[in-house]
Amino acid sequence: MPDLLQIGGITDTMRERLEAAFTIHQTNRYNAEEITHIVTNGHDGVKPELMASLPNLKMISGYGVGYDAVDADEAARRGIIVTHTPNVLNEEVATTAVLLMLMCYREALRDDAHARSGDWEAKGGAPLTRSADNQTIGILGLGRIGQAIVDKLAPWSPTILYHTRTKKDVPYTYYDNLVAMAHDCDVLVCITPGGPSTNKIVNAEVIEALGPTGTLINVARGSVVDEAAMIEALSTGKLGWAGLDVFEAEPHVPPALRALPNTVLLPHVGSATVETRAAMGALTVDNLLQHLKDGTVISAVPECADL
Repeated sequence: MPDLLQIGGITDTMRERLEAAFTIHQTNRYNAEEITHIVTNGHDGVKPELMASLPNLKMISGYGVGYDAVDADEAARRGIIVTHTPNVLNEEVATTAVLLMLMCYREALRDDAHARSGDWEAKGGAPLTRSADNQTIGILGLGRIGQAIVDKLAPWSPTILYHTRTKKDVPYTYYDNLVAMAHDCDVLVCITPGGPSTNKIVNAEVIEALGPTGTLINVARGSVVDEAAMIEALSTGKLGWAGLDVFEAEPHVPPALRALPNTVLLPHVGSATVETRAAMGALTVDNLLQHLKDGTVISAVPECADL
């Protein structure tokens, strides 16, 4: 059977399907000459030196929509197909983004603590919060997940702005300048891909344009936001609130960020439901098995679409 290198964990269901078609090797014990396929995830990816050491590698199947931890350009140059798992997690990540926004607006963590601590009985009701209705919401990265977020926000009657590399045929207001969009919106939702082109694209200028009554939501990659600038802005009142599912050096969350009361912090669980993770796992394996069968894949990343 062909040899598959496993990077990171896989589910029992994935393992059962893969063991029927591959000999699975762990990263601490494998023969570089024999490896033809890799299964990995969006966080671990494939380090450049590892890819370079595998002369017969043909395909990398990634569990997750993000693939910035794989050098897809180099893979394409070598004729190595890279796949990921788009679409199957769109709705779940969009739900997480809306959840983070609503938790920030309605101060859910603060009010939960108020009820649990006994302060409601001892000191009276919690302070008023803000309505999430009729807000102006800027979407940074209006792809499939970005559109799903917009669709899920519809009951709150938002005004939608968006910033992407190119204007799209959508009924929303396009901004070619991210600072200008941040200035004009109440909420900035980050759902753009990671990688060098978007590294710290949400910088101090963007954050300060969003302002002291603004809310920053990040369900993209931690690298998209200048974390130090965000912490400084949240600490000094230059930025109102932040709802974050991703961080710059996961799983590390800076103590200064953890201490801030105007934040909602999740441990990168945007797609983490039983149903969605099962669908992601199935597509990850399906890509590998189809490539083994006829050399094609279901969901190649754009850089490898023509291979």
